[in-house]
Amino acid sequence: MNTVDVFGATSTTDEVLSGVSLHGKRILVTGVSAGLGIETARSLVAHGANVVGAARDLVKAETATAPVRWEAAAPSAGTFELVELDLAVLSTVRECADALLAKGQAFDVIIANAGVMATPFSNTADHFEMQFGTNHLGHFVLVNRIASLIRPGGRLINLSSAGHRFSNVDLDDPNFESTPYDPFVAYGRSKTANILFAVAFDRRHRERGVRAAAVHPGVIQTELGRHMDRTRLEGMVKQMNEQLAAEGKGPFQWKTISQGAATSVWAGLVAPAEEIGGRYCENCHVGKIMPDDVTISGVSEGVRGYALDPKNAEALWKKSEELVEESF
Repeated sequence: MNTVDVFGATSTTDEVLSGVSLHGKRILVTGVSAGLGIETARSLVAHGANVVGAARDLVKAETATAPVRWEAAAPSAGTFELVELDLAVLSTVRECADALLAKGQAFDVIIANAGVMATPFSNTADHFEMQFGTNHLGHFVLVNRIASLIRPGGRLINLSSAGHRFSNVDLDDPNFESTPYDPFVAYGRSKTANILFAVAFDRRHRERGVRAAAVHPGVIQTELGRHMDRTRLEGMVKQMNEQLAAEGKGPFQWKTISQGAATSVWAGLVAPAEEIGGRYCENCHVGKIMPDDVTISGVSEGVRGYALDPKNAEALWKKSEELVEESF
């Protein structure tokens, strides 16, 4: 059955995983101390998976993941454990990767869920622009270091966003050293990088049966938007509603957190590997490429071609290796 016909924008994690047993599956989810990460981990554990949740603040994560631990207490549920990971500090990223490698337990899926959005200008501990450094480079180092742990038939799922449409990557000035800083442009660059990383990773690992994809969870009210100016957010929603009205459609609807996490688990565990490998997914199906000259509203579907361009992906991979001073 074509999975496009089964699930859509309003599907929840439990609907996507209905009837699916994940017993024996081991899954790494980053960013489990808030929003989508908690729900992703909860739904996976509820269906029998053994989940390793990574978080920067373990004290916060211990409290925030109470719903996951509650699920794990059920007789047929999987297990849950936490590991420390600060994506904005590459030394801790490498420590986390080394610890996972030393443990030697394989993963079936890695869901690179953690991220920051529209932050004021700042730098990571390694002097990278915060959004590009956290959302892309931190995951780039972590995933590549533990790539050998992904079982044949496994998958990497990178959380991207429709926000990738704000900007292509800028490999000449990734840290805004000569470009005026705009929080949404920076966010767009990092989210495009998440897609391009999936494209390049998929090309490198598909021969051994490992596939990679990027997903857009939808527009959800989570901690991710804590840096957003309320007035600007209201203006964006107003603009989206005007565009939707012009298209003869109803007003914009926020997704619930469970609906937002659904595409991650769909792409990671339900969709056929050949369907999602090297692609951008949204609303529990593969997104279509939209030409750069076509205006897309914030709620319309579609991915920009530059985000799936293999040459762009290879250029980003090379630049990323230069920046982190490590070859993969």
